[in-house]
Amino acid sequence: MDWNDKSNSRKMPWKYEKDPYKIWLSEIILQQTRVEQGWDYYNRFVKKFPTVQALANANESEVFKLWEGLGYYNRCKNLIATSKNIAHDLDGIFPSTYDTLLALKGIGPYTAAAIASFAYNLPHAVVDGNVTRVLSRFFGIYTPIDSTNGKKEFSVLAQTLLDKKFPGIYNQSIMDFGATICKPKLPLCKLCALSKNCVAYKENKVNELPIKSKSIIVKERWFYYLVASYKDKTYIRKRVQQDIWQNLYEFILIEEDSFCAIEDVIKSKKYKAIVTSKAEIIKCSALCKQKLTHQTIHCIFIHLKLHQPLKMAHLELKDNQGMKKIPFPRLITNYLNVEIL
Repeated sequence: MDWNDKSNSRKMPWKYEKDPYKIWLSEIILQQTRVEQGWDYYNRFVKKFPTVQALANANESEVFKLWEGLGYYNRCKNLIATSKNIAHDLDGIFPSTYDTLLALKGIGPYTAAAIASFAYNLPHAVVDGNVTRVLSRFFGIYTPIDSTNGKKEFSVLAQTLLDKKFPGIYNQSIMDFGATICKPKLPLCKLCALSKNCVAYKENKVNELPIKSKSIIVKERWFYYLVASYKDKTYIRKRVQQDIWQNLYEFILIEEDSFCAIEDVIKSKKYKAIVTSKAEIIKCSALCKQKLTHQTIHCIFIHLKLHQPLKMAHLELKDNQGMKKIPFPRLITNYLNVEIL
């Protein structure tokens, strides 16, 4: 906290915010998102929806469109559901205790502790990756941070160390310290106010800590999008299945287990079940790719000109102007930004 008073120059628009709605909004945006990326999204959300009531009353597609590009769209789904819960069931009053915050959809121990300590100055330690890294290195803890025992150990330790009089300031201080000094790579140990008593620094183990036990297995998926146009409009549909990009829109998708030549896609039963009449293949895109945490999506866009409408269920026809209002996954948005349909 002394370092925070004298040396912490980290700036963020939500820092030292007391409005629980804005704190909640920032924490949901920052889940699985870098601060630099989340900054502009936070500002846009606060400007568009300054209160939880404004968010609750918004059109869902409008909210998803504003979220577009942030990924992990289940966060946005929970954001909408929780805003409606607070606005309609709780008379617009944000819960003010850790347990009542924890009961809200999409809010876990970390977010509940953040809102409780920052908005209400309640003594709950915030335990994120920055905090566990500082604690693991300082105390020389080799328990994997992603294990059940590790999560419990670091949570108990963080709570023990918490400044009960100024929990919000303490939580912000240690998180900022981990983000700017005790960084994952190339930590600034020479500038560290804690280095004299840091076990990892004294034992030259800084690059070994913290420990993670689980390695992520990345699944490879192959998407072939039919960008099918009929009378100057393009077919799209909403992704409603329990999968990536739920509630966003996409073109007509044919998914294969591995790479397929375009000729094989056009000859496949999946294609023929969708396109039942003659269609002109206008062009095909180069192979696009988007890396997600647990998946890599490989994608090719196949542009078709139809002479007969499609008979698939749940399809919508949109012109170029209509498409601009639709929330798409970043992979499709990036493609549309350089491609004129």
